[in-house]
Amino acid sequence: MADIKPTRSELINLKKKIKLAQVGHDLLKRKKDGLVQEFFRILDLVKEQRKTLVRNYRASVSKLEIARALEGTASIESIAFALKDEPEVIIHGKSIMGVKVPQITTKFVKRPLLERGYGLIGTSSYTDELVESWENLLEMVVRSVETETTLKRILLEIEKTKRRVSALEYVVIPNMEGAASFIRLRLEEMERENLFRLKRIKKKHEKIAS
Repeated sequence: MADIKPTRSELINLKKKIKLAQVGHDLLKRKKDGLVQEFFRILDLVKEQRKTLVRNYRASVSKLEIARALEGTASIESIAFALKDEPEVIIHGKSIMGVKVPQITTKFVKRPLLERGYGLIGTSSYTDELVESWENLLEMVVRSVETETTLKRILLEIEKTKRRVSALEYVVIPNMEGAASFIRLRLEEMERENLFRLKRIKKKHEKIAS
């Protein structure tokens, strides 16, 4: 230990690093708090979407069963096969507080009545309601996937940020502060040793002079 001779510039640089680490810790902590708030906001949305999805799914299944009873399974299946363009899902990206999350858009999911591909003659208005209900249901599924994926990614980012905050708070900053404290004490010790050496030299000169 006594052989280690740190310099004041090392202490100054270390203090700067400690300050930067403390600023980074504060920024990460604020980010974590903001992500937690966003997480609970989206969680409420996910819960509401799931309730709506289950409710609309049951209603759509009920409409399907009634349509089969009224018009026959073959007629309903022919309507399904009449669709010319399959639904498309397009995934883009967006950022929420620095977290990359999906932004999903759809094509050919909800269509005007005349663009659905099946003939209007020979089908009832109930069939149109059935198709519309399943189009709406598919749109809800896509929205739900987007929201729940966003929720999972934000949760992962919260966990990662918490680990970084904890590492800075309990490991990195304390270690640097401990190192700074050691350097400061060692410098003070070196100053005392130099002062003692100078006094000895002064006394020696005084003795020679006398």
